[in-house]
Amino acid sequence: MLENIKKKYSDLTLDELYSILKLRNEIFIVEQKCYYNDIDNIDKESLHFFNKKDGEVISYLRIYRDKNHHIGRVLVDKKHRGNGVSTRLMQEAIDYIFKELKEVEIEIEAQNYLLNFYKKLGFIEISEVYLLDDIPHIKMVLKNSLI
Repeated sequence: MLENIKKKYSDLTLDELYSILKLRNEIFIVEQKCYYNDIDNIDKESLHFFNKKDGEVISYLRIYRDKNHHIGRVLVDKKHRGNGVSTRLMQEAIDYIFKELKEVEIEIEAQNYLLNFYKKLGFIEISEVYLLDDIPHIKMVLKNSLI
């Protein structure tokens, strides 16, 4: 059974926070061989969306506000990729930002190899490809069609 969870930083349990940071470390630092400081204080101001299966965090993203709302740190555990978990989690976050927060657009800094994934969700490119932590990224935006 897949459990959908949405929490502020202060509402995360220690075990949830540990599992999220562990999974982010495994994917973004170890798997992608990208050495950067993942603990960036944005987590404290973020809304954390994640899925648990059998008590284990299997997918995650965070929503935070700069000029607009951003979605970042999108990930799915290797064992659970390819079954639509990330699409459902992204759609839940998009719906929340547009319907609950009444935001006009969402920005992301997408890893370039995931360009088509984000395009299928409606995001469009707003920059050229650039390096972020030695990984090709592209800025993308999704406009709220409800407003």
